[in-house]
Amino acid sequence: MRQQVQLEPGEVLHIGDEASVQFAGDRALTFRLIRVDQRSTYDGWLWLEGYVLGADGSAVQRRRVFVRREGLHPANG
Repeated sequence: MRQQVQLEPGEVLHIGDEASVQFAGDRALTFRLIRVDQRSTYDGWLWLEGYVLGADGSAVQRRRVFVRREGLHPANG
């Protein structure tokens, strides 16, 4: 069973197909959270802003992603 993710700035997340089909397979991301957009959206979905991390843990791209809250997991979980 995976642990519940905390959506705090600096949290490192695994974003894969459980979060959104657009991140399936090799399109999955390791993502360092900057903030959660507070605008209202579909129930259970969130806009997140943060950095995609490379294999060495460095930030390689700033992105905003639309994901299912339930599908988010800590990168180490």
